[in-house]
Amino acid sequence: MKELFLPPELSCEIGEIYESMATAYDAVAQDISLTCTGCPDNCCDSYFLHYTYSEWAYLWEGIRALDDERLDRIMRRARDYVTQSRLLIARGERPQIMCPLNEEGLCSLYTHRLMICRTHGVPATLTRPDGQHLRFPGCFRCQELVSSTHAQETDAPAMERTVLYRRLAQLESRFLGDRRGQLPKVKLTIAEMIVGGPPKTTTNRD
Repeated sequence: MKELFLPPELSCEIGEIYESMATAYDAVAQDISLTCTGCPDNCCDSYFLHYTYSEWAYLWEGIRALDDERLDRIMRRARDYVTQSRLLIARGERPQIMCPLNEEGLCSLYTHRLMICRTHGVPATLTRPDGQHLRFPGCFRCQELVSSTHAQETDAPAMERTVLYRRLAQLESRFLGDRRGQLPKVKLTIAEMIVGGPPKTTTNRD
């Protein structure tokens, strides 16, 4: 099995896409006065699945920079997360377990956190490749703010995700090249990406 490394130019480009996401997110959050300060919830226990090899490889760029002690702690939590989440899913329950990267309420790989982690919270819109237009209401705190200030949820400003997602999809295609149709599709939690190791030309998800 051969590990898939992000070329430096693609790693920089993912960083640029993430910066664009942060700018768009912050603009909407400011418009609706949304802040995470004092929130009783922590979205890091949300059951998020991730779908790109390029983000998986980018995550591992951050993991490799961790010292051994922190990496050992994260790896133990990741293994526990995988075990617990699979038991819950087998019982027909949606897992709500703290992400193994969360330490003392904060992401220990904040600069390498993935797309879904970065866009969750504010209202957002997305046009799918088939033309279907979707709107997401945001987190519970966001929905409370919007309901108190707007007659309709759709009146509130929203982060447009379509162009950002399209840029990431195009980067993914360039990253995988001819391998794109040969590799299994990614549908993994961060914990599974950690336990499984960095992405490889042949992956073992068990």
